[in-house]
Amino acid sequence: MMRLILVRHGETTWNLERRLQGQRDIGLSTTGREQAFALLGAIRRLAPEYVVSAELARARETAELLGAGLDATDDRLNEAFLGSWEGCHSAELKASTPELYEQWRAGQYQPPGAECFTELTDRVVAGVDQAIRDAHARGLGTLMVVTHGGPVRAYLRAAVGLDPARTVPSHPASLSCVDVDPAADSPSLAGTARLRLFNFAPALSLLDPSD
Repeated sequence: MMRLILVRHGETTWNLERRLQGQRDIGLSTTGREQAFALLGAIRRLAPEYVVSAELARARETAELLGAGLDATDDRLNEAFLGSWEGCHSAELKASTPELYEQWRAGQYQPPGAECFTELTDRVVAGVDQAIRDAHARGLGTLMVVTHGGPVRAYLRAAVGLDPARTVPSHPASLSCVDVDPAADSPSLAGTARLRLFNFAPALSLLDPSD
């Protein structure tokens, strides 16, 4: 089995303002960089041997701050495209369309012009599977993927059946660990993946993290 470390990027100014970023390319805030440094000790203990990041700046910056090197980037690991909801404040959406907001968080609603949860899941699983195959081909046993909250939710639902309707979003600069079978045709969908750790964030400051 291969150890897969899924990391959500650190906080951005839009996270602090609770604005939905989607694929807007927002960099880390000062707090986000501090959160990444707080996660550094755990990453050193887990000792990732191969590191892949989403292409958006906040994910790449987080990967670089975690000090394990960056072997590749993949736009399939980018955050979901949220259509007309990008740039909106979560509080406003909760106030104006509370049912739709909850359905979206559960992967059951597609905002106008947005990517649906199935499309997000398909591309994220394809990107992670490619990273698993690349690491396995090099004889490596620990892979780190630095990505976003939406892709983490989508991947964990596909790989281990973790229902996004029953969890809070991943905390900024948090990690989850999954054991996967790198020899399977689709390691993420083979039914053999096991969740070892979910949403560990040493810099935790809020129990209600932003999307």
